Amino acid sequence: QDCEFLLLGNLSPQVQQTTIQRLKNRPKLIVLDTMNFWMDIALDDLLATLKLVDVLTINDAEARQLSGEYSLVKAAEKILQMGPSYLIIKKGEHGALLFQGDRMFYCPALPLEEVFDPTGAGDTFVGGFIGYLAKTDDISFENMRKAIVHGSAMASFCVEKFGTERLFEITEADLASRVNEFRELASF
Repeated sequence: QDCEFLLLGNLSPQVQQTTIQRLKNRPKLIVLDTMNFWMDIALDDLLATLKLVDVLTINDAEARQLSGEYSLVKAAEKILQMGPSYLIIKKGEHGALLFQGDRMFYCPALPLEEVFDPTGAGDTFVGGFIGYLAKTDDISFENMRKAIVHGSAMASFCVEKFGTERLFEITEADLASRVNEFRELASF
């Protein structure tokens, strides 16, 4: 009930709202993950919940559904007007986009030779994202860019084995090496 960073997993928007309302103090950052199912059956509750959070994470199809826009840039503009200060649009094997106001950042996904099981990659991504922010205690846009890369690196490990198996094997050095691969992939 008293945390600095809160990640609300993909649950009913009403459960997410209740969780926020029961907090003793407002966290430094509230991240919400949701999906198309809640847009279909609980849109009003979802829209009310979006007003209470700082960061929304959804995939590209969900961004289009929620906003009614095909362009992800236009979709982000509309969604940011719904309440969150930041929006992360996950694009699976095509990376992720971070939006805040008129600022945008794109992080590619690491091309992997073999993907064993993509189940849980999105959850691992958002966990790596908020974990990096909590570790660095910096919620600036610039640090969120780094957090997206760390989340993407964690997700790239997740898909290499079944379930969470690969995540139990990695070390800080493995993560640093993978982040460096992202750095080399995106720099020119």
